[in-house]
Parts: sequence; C-alpha cells; structure tokens
Amino acid sequence: MLDHPTLHQLKALKLDGMAEAFAELQAREGTESLTHAEWLGLLVDREAARRETTRFQTRLRAARLRHVGACPEDVDYRARRGLDKPVFQDLLTGKWIADKRNVIITGPCGVGKTWLA
Repeated sequence: MLDHPTLHQLKALKLDGMAEAFAELQAREGTESLTHAEWLGLLVDREAARRETTRFQTRLRAARLRHVGACPEDVDYRARRGLDKPVFQDLLTGKWIADKRNVIITGPCGVGKTWLA
C-alpha cells in the first residue's frame, strides 16, 4: 500500500478509525465504484464505531467490575440456589428500571449474588 498523505492527516487529527477504514478501502478491490458520499459514509461510520467502543471500554474500566465476563447466558439454573428462571428472565428485560423499581438480590454465602448483580 502506498503511503497516502491523507492517512497521515487522519492520524494527526486522532481519527484512527477513519485512518483504518481509509487504509482498508484503498487496499480492497472494487472500491473504485463507490461514490464519494459512500466512501465518506464508511469512514465516518468506522470512526463513530471506534469512538463508541473506546467510550464503552473506558466506562467498563472505571466501573471496576469484578465479574466483567458474566453474562445471562452463563447462568446455571440447575444449581441449588432457588433462582426462578422466569423471574430472572423478566428482570433481564429491564422493565423494572422503566417502572422505577429496585431489585435486591439475597441469599446465603456462595450462591453467586455478586456474579448475578
């Protein structure tokens, strides 16, 4: 790939997402048929996605969550902890937030309250 001056300008302006997309589009076959608006749209989309990802990662680090990899799909309903699957699935919808209600998770030690939260 040629060293394009636009690539340097994008990096100097800290538009790394656009720079990556620009380099990929230049290297890819068949992009000559794209209009200027389509090219620009792809560059802007990539930059916006990169910024959103960066913001999310920053917030995730700031939250200092202990169980970052925890997800609802990994919940073992067979374990003896009294977790009611329909109730839990209802909580996952987030309706309780819209209804301005609180959720309290209780149970004995070692059943995974922190992991669920």
